[in-house]
Amino acid sequence: MARFIFVTGGVVSSLGKGLLSASLGALLQARGYKVRIRKFDPYLNVDPGTMSPYQHGEVYVTDDGAETDLDLGHYERFTGVSAHQSDNVTSGRIYRDIIAKERRGDYLGATVQVIPHVTNEIKAFALADTEDLDFVICEIGGTVGDIESLPFVEAIRQLRNDLGRDQTVSVHTTLVPWIKAAGELKTKPTQHSVREIASLGVQPDVLLCRCELPIPASDKAKIAQFCNVPQSAVITALDARSIYDVPLQYHREGLDDEVLRAFGIADAPPPAMAQWDDIMDRLDHPEGEVTIGVVGKYVGLPDAYKSLREALVHGGIANRVKVNINWLDAELFEGADGELAGKLEPCHAILVPGGFGERGSEGKIASVTFARERKVPFFGICLGMQMACIEGARNTAGIAGASTTEFGETSEPVVGLITEWMSKEGLQERAAGGDLGGTMRLGAYEAKLSGNSHVASIYGTTDISERHRHRYEVNAHYKPALEEGGLVFSGMSPDGRLPEIVERPDHPWFIGVQFHPELKSRPFAPHPLFASFIEAALKQSRLV
Repeated sequence: MARFIFVTGGVVSSLGKGLLSASLGALLQARGYKVRIRKFDPYLNVDPGTMSPYQHGEVYVTDDGAETDLDLGHYERFTGVSAHQSDNVTSGRIYRDIIAKERRGDYLGATVQVIPHVTNEIKAFALADTEDLDFVICEIGGTVGDIESLPFVEAIRQLRNDLGRDQTVSVHTTLVPWIKAAGELKTKPTQHSVREIASLGVQPDVLLCRCELPIPASDKAKIAQFCNVPQSAVITALDARSIYDVPLQYHREGLDDEVLRAFGIADAPPPAMAQWDDIMDRLDHPEGEVTIGVVGKYVGLPDAYKSLREALVHGGIANRVKVNINWLDAELFEGADGELAGKLEPCHAILVPGGFGERGSEGKIASVTFARERKVPFFGICLGMQMACIEGARNTAGIAGASTTEFGETSEPVVGLITEWMSKEGLQERAAGGDLGGTMRLGAYEAKLSGNSHVASIYGTTDISERHRHRYEVNAHYKPALEEGGLVFSGMSPDGRLPEIVERPDHPWFIGVQFHPELKSRPFAPHPLFASFIEAALKQSRLV
């Protein structure tokens, strides 16, 4: 029977519950245990698919097409276990399902209430498909004390009674702030936070204390005494130089040992941490350095491109080089050639990521032109590939009016709304005026690569599967004209209808992909496209 670890947070948000969950999962996995990590999100959106990246960061997409919280990206990168639709649930999804059941009469006339109906749905989500696991880590989003999270904390309380205390452990993250004027670390916020969650019936077994300075033994003793935990269970969590150092740091502090102790497990093998040591050695001792210019529209919030950033780091790990990312607002390049050159010339490679909407599109197209003409390595992802096709249509295929219907009516729809496509479930159809949420081409789809293409040599195969998240596609009607202009369609959907990859054979490294390869990159298994892209940037750096 699986054991359950519930991760909560108090005092303030952004304390790193997602990294804690991912790191703890990696540490238990390194000891030989089979682990799964799940995320409970208290907000009322059904999923984050329609939320602004500035509000919520990136939307992480799973193989089975779920639009989920970005923390699931941490879970996958740290454990290598692919997440599923069942690994992320929101209050909105729970309430939607409950109301649907009530309308059907499933509750047989009962009054539908938070307890037991909402809490039962939460518990069912936590317990589903866990039979073959050793540990299930459940992260509760938000901050204890928020009204939205109360049903989830209550569900935890009930689960701890249902399963037995020897089958569940509570890990609570808190803040131990440094008050500069007083020259002291303050433990009172942690005491109040633990009192808050304990008043709801959940007594933490382990405390992870975020702080700027090491916590003295005397302060740990005070926290332990007032929070009713052993002093060894007060774990210091200092800022790390890299997120990939966090599992090593937490192991040194004894986090995994304390969690196992709380379960009464005394004979667990030590974790095999050699691969984590190797990652940090590569990050700490690079043999080169490259600068990547990322031309996007959400660059004001790095979490909007979280998986992209990590995939670039993974490409650096693969080549043992340091990757510097120059985040560039695409709007800066609209109608300003001088500024464009000044910003992009120091970059050894240019990447145009995905996004939605017209804002900044002309700046992205100008960046593509710069990379094509200057022979600078270029990587276009999703909308970035579409902008590369529009740029090629305008400047190398002679289609001056080339554009996308996403931005309005156009006489030359090089990119258009996709209304139907084939999936494993059969023909999928979407209406132009339909809902935005959950209606895109989502999840893993296969593609066929041309045998003599650059991408086939990078992948080492002609059959690939990658994750998608988009509702517009490059119009295959323009394929002959674009290829005449030098932009080759080197990857297509298996039925030959949907373009998946374009490249320029006369360019050192020019690739655009309709999918999101960053979602499948791992520190121990960097995505081949990112590894090759960083290698091309390294070659470019030696030419400058």
